[in-house]
Amino acid sequence: MSARDWHVLEEVNRLRVATGEQLERLCFSGVQAGRSRTVTRSRVLARLVSWRVLAPMGRRVGGREKGSTVQVFALDSVGQRLLREQQFADDVPVRVRRPGPLGALSQRHLLAVSELYVELVERARACDFAVATFKAEPGAWWPNGAGGWLKPDAYAVLERDGARDHWWLEVDLATESLPTVRAKLSYYTAFHERGGRGPAGVTPWLLVSTTTERRRDAIARLAGQLPGAAEFVRVTLSTEAAQLMYSVLRE
Repeated sequence: MSARDWHVLEEVNRLRVATGEQLERLCFSGVQAGRSRTVTRSRVLARLVSWRVLAPMGRRVGGREKGSTVQVFALDSVGQRLLREQQFADDVPVRVRRPGPLGALSQRHLLAVSELYVELVERARACDFAVATFKAEPGAWWPNGAGGWLKPDAYAVLERDGARDHWWLEVDLATESLPTVRAKLSYYTAFHERGGRGPAGVTPWLLVSTTTERRRDAIARLAGQLPGAAEFVRVTLSTEAAQLMYSVLRE
């Protein structure tokens, strides 16, 4: 296993599932862009699949390039074993994650969360900040102080010049009704109103990213009806989420 192989393994484990194109952007940025990078990525991922480090999760149509067919990867048995052995050797707890069978909607949602992480990493490279932490669910979940759990899709920490911003992330694909979204937001605002503290003893920002301007505006109106939401809730388009988080970090 090369250093790049380990990087791929760790990123897939972080996200549960990722496309080959997402892994190319995360782990192969040092290879000259274009066909050379894509060929290198394809060879590396094929080798990791042949070693049972990664498992292909089926194919879906779509991607950044119109009409493309995208391969999706998760951990396979050898990848899980390698991470457990590394954890034992380093004495550092690592959640080893291999998803079970996924429906089309679940896979689409997980990949949308993965895409937000990839865009944050790309923004960090360009703008000189760090994605210090990124945990997908269930590693992002947090006790709500009332006997239940807040269940964000991800938890992220961005760092720049000693400043750290903590975020809970909800990735909305417009598959839930607006009353359901309102109920979900109310769990966060109730936590905030109770003076709840999340990781590192702070209350994270809550970012809701969604698919269209109409949906964004509808969710923003819902948030505006909830007590205290204006203090920590941000609603944006998925294509603008990474930039918004970076803008808050600069403030």
